[in-house]
Amino acid sequence: MQPIERIILLAVLAALAQACASDKAVMGPSASTKLAADAAGEQPQYGPWGAPMNLGPVVNSPYNDNSPAISKDGLSLYITSSPSPPPPGVRPGGRGGADIWVSQRASTDAPWGPPVDLGPNINTGGADGVPNLSIDGHRMYFHSTGRGGCGAADLFVSRRQDARDDFGWELPENLGCVVNSPFADNGPVIFEDDATGITTLYFNSLRPGGLGDADIYVSTLQADGTFGPAALVRELSSPFRDTRVAIRRDGLEIFLSTGRPGGVGSEDIWVSTRATTLDPWSTPVPLGPVVNSPSFDGGPALSFDGTELYFHSDRPGGFGGYDLYVTTRARLRGPDTAESGRDETHQRGKGKERE
Repeated sequence: MQPIERIILLAVLAALAQACASDKAVMGPSASTKLAADAAGEQPQYGPWGAPMNLGPVVNSPYNDNSPAISKDGLSLYITSSPSPPPPGVRPGGRGGADIWVSQRASTDAPWGPPVDLGPNINTGGADGVPNLSIDGHRMYFHSTGRGGCGAADLFVSRRQDARDDFGWELPENLGCVVNSPFADNGPVIFEDDATGITTLYFNSLRPGGLGDADIYVSTLQADGTFGPAALVRELSSPFRDTRVAIRRDGLEIFLSTGRPGGVGSEDIWVSTRATTLDPWSTPVPLGPVVNSPSFDGGPALSFDGTELYFHSDRPGGFGGYDLYVTTRARLRGPDTAESGRDETHQRGKGKERE
């Protein structure tokens, strides 16, 4: 065999070995799809965001309706509702200063129904709010001031056996004082990375060591099932108020509620991207005046397929306090981040949630 032929043969064998190792390292169809897309340098491409639409007086109320979360199948909308004088007090049917409620609809084309308080397993006489659901629907993360714990507000998780039962939530567990601090820790958002197998928890905190006011932190799920010490996400934080985030299913786009200069209102929604889930986030930029307004706009929540962004705003034309809005965009090309959800019928009571 000639030397050049030997070199070519060795190169081919090395490539085959690398391919086999990659196949063993990442399991499952969604991970394979993402790796193939990464290899091709392909990411989902979306059109521009449209003008936001108020969700209407069935969902919204004269109180502060804010910080939503949308289920994977798009049939359950979790919201936080809190006092907003006038009128004084809490939304009728609530239990305390802020409660988590859920509105349901029969299909993705149907209107939202009246929100219902989740009840005493979740809500207390304190402030309970800013929910976020795991992809499988079995866990809900939120913060609470009414259950004691490590500080002013702590991060909790509640579980349910039936991922379709919006009122089956069990008593929540405190995530512990390794991730929680003696200060206010708020707005948890869970991200489960199919490609790396790493699960991370984003949240905002007023703890010392940040850049100023509330900042964005991240904690990684450990082998023992607990979350590790939180680290400042410096590229998403600023000397100004940086609070809730919403992360796209593939982990390459994140939306941020922030009061930093450069927006059009008192607080706006900004966006940041990254090439892979192992890269740092880019410098955030505002979504612009189509979505943001001269009023307060914040608390973003992204649909599973990345085409709907829910948020709250006190812009004129609402029904009192903060109202919930939704803006939509079209997916133009690239891998479908909702690929693993295609077995759902998008109709309440039908189909089977993946466990």
